[in-house]
Amino acid sequence: MAKFKAVTFKGKKTAMKAFHTLEDYSPEYYWIDDVAVVSRSKHGHMRVNSTWAQDESGKAGLGWGAVAGGLIGALAGPGGALAGAAVGGGVMGIVGKGVDVAVDDPRLDDFAAALDKDTSALIMVADEAELADFWTAVEPFGGEVIDTDLDEKDIKALREALKS
Repeated sequence: MAKFKAVTFKGKKTAMKAFHTLEDYSPEYYWIDDVAVVSRSKHGHMRVNSTWAQDESGKAGLGWGAVAGGLIGALAGPGGALAGAAVGGGVMGIVGKGVDVAVDDPRLDDFAAALDKDTSALIMVADEAELADFWTAVEPFGGEVIDTDLDEKDIKALREALKS
């Protein structure tokens, strides 16, 4: 079963700084390409940075990073994208087509609500073992944790929307 974990931080650049620190770690974290960074400026503009669109599995829209990006796009909705989101190709496809992927999970609603102005988050969708390793690496940076299980139906719907 897939799980969702987000670590939210104060400051729109904090999550990206943490991500760059993790990127420079040696040996490289095998899951680093599945992490998305979301930030909201003090003016409310949302930006999503994800490395998944830069590799072959991301182009196919099937990797966990693609699912994480799709989930963020679904939570942000078209309004979030139009407010200045810089989103990877697959997610922009979801938002641009107006594909409605509804994910009914109160913890994900908590995450979306936690993205106040001048905040940021590191996000990962993966299995339990990868998320445990992710949390071990991210925990020293502090931040508020939001995590939940993802319904297989939701994951399938996100992957289908990313393929189209």
